[in-house]
Amino acid sequence: MPRPIPLRQRLPDFITLMRLDRPIGIYLLLWPTMWAVWIAGDGNPSARIVLIFALGVVLMRSAGCVINDFADRKVDGHVQRTAQRPLATGRIQSQEALVLFALLVAAAASLLLFLPLAVFWWSLGAVALAVIYPFMKRYTYLPQVVLGAAFSWAIPMAFVAQEKSPDALCWLLYCANLAWTVAYDTQYAMADRDDDLKIGVKSTAILFGDLDRHAIAFLQLVFLCAMYLVGHQLGLGWAWLVGLFATIGQFIWQGFIIRERQPAACIQAFLANHWVGLWLFVALLAGWIQMLST
Repeated sequence: MPRPIPLRQRLPDFITLMRLDRPIGIYLLLWPTMWAVWIAGDGNPSARIVLIFALGVVLMRSAGCVINDFADRKVDGHVQRTAQRPLATGRIQSQEALVLFALLVAAAASLLLFLPLAVFWWSLGAVALAVIYPFMKRYTYLPQVVLGAAFSWAIPMAFVAQEKSPDALCWLLYCANLAWTVAYDTQYAMADRDDDLKIGVKSTAILFGDLDRHAIAFLQLVFLCAMYLVGHQLGLGWAWLVGLFATIGQFIWQGFIIRERQPAACIQAFLANHWVGLWLFVALLAGWIQMLST
């Protein structure tokens, strides 16, 4: 009987399973969460709230990656980009992945002890979306919409955590982020479209077909319009407009590089969305500072 491999030697596989070596997903989830934390906190959230939501982002994104790879463990080996993932190769067993998922969710749940009880009920939606999302690509061409709902769920939670009811502004921000998520995850799905068609996995990239770039541009326009309204309602002024113009430039560049639909270019465009989130967060902070100084 072969001797078990020590955990420290397997640690890189678990890091890969949680995608901690590829933090782009953390960034894309973190920035909208921080938008909501600052807006719900009237530009001055407590350090405790910021820390709790930042830790929650890391834990829930990691948990989402684990359950996603568990759901895809039998198909990842047929996709060139994912063939070497730990579950697909057998370096990590399914039972181990489920235990890790449970531990990550439990760790995230422990953060709720430091928040109002109402946040607990909202957190159930976050867990439900994280669990069902990986399976949606088998039943619908809109798994990116479910991902958008999941990646936006921290927005109303940030309001509730700061003892505010999710209002129209909250849901406007939610819808903006959902549209943006569908746009950039469609870019991501475009890189896998040929393999997904072979193995029967569905996505918005397949649904949109030759209109994929137009659909992405439309969703980005929806995002920009919604975010303009968010800034206008908050009175963020010129700083917010600078962030929006920078975002427009970023979206134009993304549309240009994916024009040939080359997988590497689609991934490059997807990764660049981190800067959109960061720029708008900086613009949000600058807008609050501008308001406080007048």
